[in-house]
Amino acid sequence: MAENAAEARTQAGMPAHEQVYRNLREAVLFGTLAPGEPVTIQGLVERLGAGMTPVREAIRRLTAEGALQALGNRRIEVPVLGAAALEELTEARLALEPRLAVRAAGRAGPEEVARLVEIDARLDRAILRGDIEGYLRENHAFHSVLNDTAQAPVMKALTESLWLRFGPSLRVVCGQMGTRHLPDCHKDLVRALEARDGAAAARAIEQDVAQGMEMILQSL
Repeated sequence: MAENAAEARTQAGMPAHEQVYRNLREAVLFGTLAPGEPVTIQGLVERLGAGMTPVREAIRRLTAEGALQALGNRRIEVPVLGAAALEELTEARLALEPRLAVRAAGRAGPEEVARLVEIDARLDRAILRGDIEGYLRENHAFHSVLNDTAQAPVMKALTESLWLRFGPSLRVVCGQMGTRHLPDCHKDLVRALEARDGAAAARAIEQDVAQGMEMILQSL
């Protein structure tokens, strides 16, 4: 009984079905599952090393979030973005993320700023190595910490759902261009937080979002 209970939870105490969801979510967010690449449910079961039931539940949740779409015949795929969808995602990001940055500027203390500086340093090292996966993970971590600092859980959740939709396409851009020419306005953002300048923080994020989404558009 104790062994079965232990197997049902991760080392961090997370339920197994939640861990499967998060693993599949990361595969989508960081482009391990490429846009337009069809996969079967059984293939995901084998890939994730998980049971059919938690994989089905993870697929259901991610489909509801717009990160996956069903193809029939027990196949799914990450949607391929078109120009119209990308334009809408850009507008949504520009509506939400600068507001989160403004709120973060009014709430960030030395600890939050130090975390962002540390993440940005790791991101810079990933860029220099040409480490696409490292870049994507650290870039997401930077924005996630920033949005946590804003203390606006509704807006943060909406923003995370948007990242699930464009993240796979960002991986495609990195694969085409490498990491050296990707936009990075993070240092401007950090300076704005240090100065508690909400307007400057919003401008930095607006530029970061606009440049990144334009690069995805050009890759279509």
